[in-house]
Amino acid sequence: MRIGIIADIHANLPALEAALTALREEGVDQVLAIGDMVGYGPHPRQVLRLLEREGIACVLGSADIRVAFNLPGEARSGISETVLQWTITQLGKRELNFLRNLRSRHRMDIGGGRLLAFHGTPDDPEVKFDIDIPVTDLVRMFEQSRARYMVAAGKHIPYERRVGQGILVDPGSVGLTLGGEPGADVLLLEEIPQAQEGQPALKVRFLKVPYDFGQVLFDLAAWELPPVLSDVIRQGRFPG
Repeated sequence: MRIGIIADIHANLPALEAALTALREEGVDQVLAIGDMVGYGPHPRQVLRLLEREGIACVLGSADIRVAFNLPGEARSGISETVLQWTITQLGKRELNFLRNLRSRHRMDIGGGRLLAFHGTPDDPEVKFDIDIPVTDLVRMFEQSRARYMVAAGKHIPYERRVGQGILVDPGSVGLTLGGEPGADVLLLEEIPQAQEGQPALKVRFLKVPYDFGQVLFDLAAWELPPVLSDVIRQGRFPG
């Protein structure tokens, strides 16, 4: 079995289209999107409709929650709140219902074990996962989650960490990567049929998928969204 995992699409339609094309070429059996489908980018409605049309299993992210439920409380700082409020005006009942009906976690069996995929942390999509978590705490999290593999999105940087037979990965970001190289980040998980005893039976591969971001930059400017977002998309990182 081969599973393609994408995250942090952030309303970037050309990046999503390129990522899905790459995964189809890889011959994946299933695609999973784990959060932050909206926020930052100029194509929230188009991205959600494409995910719905393709029947892709999706998990709620922090931006998705803020948009879907228009939560009260302390506003986010910087450009995030500005774009989230704009995003709400762009979505209709169909798109909002799509977000409101998403689960917060996704479980599946692969590679001889259980995989748990989530945005943020297993208990809260709005809390960023600490990738430097001490080994003992990480082992405890694997045990509490009853999972052998965990996919945690939200950092926008591809990441992999192994503890014994457990694997923790962040797929990076499709629409707003911060790894220093522009393009769409995609994660590919593939079962290893004859893995050695005591070793993970899952192969992890990160893809960097190029795409034409001219349309994204044009639409960001047309909607008068924060100019820094264009810099991030061009550079794969925040400037400065």
